[in-house]
Amino acid sequence: MAHEGGVARVGCRLVFEQRFEAARGARNEKTFDLRRGFPGSANGLTLNSVECRLKGCEDFCDCGTRGPLGNLRLIAARRWRRRLKKTTVILLIVLGGVAYYHFDYTPKRREIAAEPAYVLPQQLPAWDTTAVIRRKLATLHGGEEVHVAARIGKWAKLRLPGGATGWVEQKDLIDAATYERGQKLLKKLTAEPVQATGHTNGAVNLHLDPSREALKLGEFQADQPLQVYDRRLVARNTSPEAGARVRRDVWYLVRSKNDAGWILGRFVDLDVPPGLESYAQGTNMVAWQVLDTVNDGGRQVPQYVAADRVGVRNPDFNHIRVFTWWVKHHKYVTAYVESGLDGYFPITVTHSGGTPYFRLRLIDDQGHKYQKVYGLFDTITKVIGTVDGWESDAMPAPPRSHRRRRLRRRR
Repeated sequence: MAHEGGVARVGCRLVFEQRFEAARGARNEKTFDLRRGFPGSANGLTLNSVECRLKGCEDFCDCGTRGPLGNLRLIAARRWRRRLKKTTVILLIVLGGVAYYHFDYTPKRREIAAEPAYVLPQQLPAWDTTAVIRRKLATLHGGEEVHVAARIGKWAKLRLPGGATGWVEQKDLIDAATYERGQKLLKKLTAEPVQATGHTNGAVNLHLDPSREALKLGEFQADQPLQVYDRRLVARNTSPEAGARVRRDVWYLVRSKNDAGWILGRFVDLDVPPGLESYAQGTNMVAWQVLDTVNDGGRQVPQYVAADRVGVRNPDFNHIRVFTWWVKHHKYVTAYVESGLDGYFPITVTHSGGTPYFRLRLIDDQGHKYQKVYGLFDTITKVIGTVDGWESDAMPAPPRSHRRRRLRRRR
């Protein structure tokens, strides 16, 4: 009987699969009715008594217990369970992504009392929302004071004029304390002599100190005119590894309108004064100061002391030249040259009795700091003397003349 049951199971399964394939084909052709089963069959997928007469068939297909469409519903249920599993997995992935975004990018809102802040870029749009699809409400300008009402993640909520609120990224704002330090630096530079003028050759960040990690005070756009006040050579790596080559950056202390700070020197192009372009070719003219002016046909022409940096990087300059105006030929000529200097900014110019004097800050071979003072007498440049240190404004004692020395020797 076991053999007959096995044959019945196999035979019943084959008949069922054949009828199921026929049913699927009929269903695709829209001729299969689930309630009526196969075309020409009154019992749907249930096998007739002749096909299921062998003992044991009910163990496989349960023809007599499931009723019409029993096996079809079983297969449909299995398919539905597989689809449910896939849908559940996809839903869990989506929910996990939403939860990650919520906790990582949208932390708890930190409501604060309205605190002052200042706009960092030259132009900054204020948005109506932090979403990807958003609308610009206003355009803020560099240095403009705003009031922060809340901070949410990387965003800051601002109170705009007229009662509206807008959103900007916090990295585009500086706090009031940093802004005040920048204003103190700006005020300090108003009393310092300008060493050179130029412009930016690209967009560059303005820093409070000569360091890439220093606080940002603003941003300069390309071709922005500026004035140079100082220069620093700063190591790029504060703690280099043993044996590693120390790389250094050149920084300029600059001012442009109402902004002042430090920028990388490679973003600065100096603008040599008109008439001195030919003298700047082949040399690195880094600074110049107006000594006085001469009248040439009703036109006041400036005369300059210029500083060059030739073949070195450490000092701010190691070579100076004085250019005077030749009225007869209407051009500049070199009236004085001195090299071998170890000089640092600033170069200062003063006037006494109609005579211009200029001072150089120098360091000797022993590392001693001193000032060397020069005077321009008509078209002749003379060394007046030296002053100890860099802070004194005193004039050096005038050198004794050769005539007085001869008289003393005769006595």
